[in-house]
Amino acid sequence: MTVDSAYDRFERSLASLRGLSVGDALGSQFFVPAHYPLLKSRDLPPSEWQWTDDTEMACSVLAVLAAHERIDQDALALSFARRHDFDRGYGPAVNRLLRLVREGSDWRELASALFQGQGSWGNGSAMRIAPLGAWYAHDPEQATHQAEISSYTTHQHREAVVGAMAVAAAAALVAAPGGPPTPEDLIDGVVALVPRSAVGAGLRRARDMLDYRDAGTVAAVLGNGRRTSAHDTVPFALWSAARNLGDFEQAFWSTAQAGGDVDTTCAIVGGIVASEPAGAPPADWLARTEELPDWVPLAPTRH
Repeated sequence: MTVDSAYDRFERSLASLRGLSVGDALGSQFFVPAHYPLLKSRDLPPSEWQWTDDTEMACSVLAVLAAHERIDQDALALSFARRHDFDRGYGPAVNRLLRLVREGSDWRELASALFQGQGSWGNGSAMRIAPLGAWYAHDPEQATHQAEISSYTTHQHREAVVGAMAVAAAAALVAAPGGPPTPEDLIDGVVALVPRSAVGAGLRRARDMLDYRDAGTVAAVLGNGRRTSAHDTVPFALWSAARNLGDFEQAFWSTAQAGGDVDTTCAIVGGIVASEPAGAPPADWLARTEELPDWVPLAPTRH
């Protein structure tokens, strides 16, 4: 029986975080009009590539796991709030929520009150969660449970919660002992782990489209994050990840060329694909990406 130590979990999670940060940072470059032609030709823009809120929040996820070996909601919400950099591209609702948490308000009341009490169904809790999935590679079911808990700190709508659960499940399955699953088994495995929902329905459509080669066609059916909702983002991102396991470069370009919320779809895909060693981003891409913040731990802090 393989022993899954805290160090092993941390290393997998950090690898996923690095993939997420490269996907996020490079993807964000293609919101710059001058870089549009580079996307079509698959040429890299000038560096340094700065990451966005996707990476900043994912760093908090890893920091909390390193300290607690699980998701502690209060610690996670406080980390989000204390590390919050307004200029990283947060949405207005989360900007306000994190500012108020930093000032002493209760995240439970704030998150549950968003959007007339429905909670946010945005893709924010999905974009940050792949490192948690990698952490729980030996227990995908626990990955979905911890992802659900983590989502509530900012996004409480059912679709946002299920979106986070789906991404975590995918990263856990890719990082699982014995190597990554087939594309079909990956999507089937995620569908089996998440509740019925619009996200789940999108994943079932994604499963039926795994033989499609053109990402643009698939994005036209599944969505590409343009609406920034979980159900408009997660099914396509998981389709792209499943189609390109073990090949970070191809995963990135296929995802980015479909347009939409490129930094977020590429962050999700990058975090999933990089959850296993063969899917690590190219070293020169990592070198061109802004370094992770100095407050991110380099090893587990709880023993």
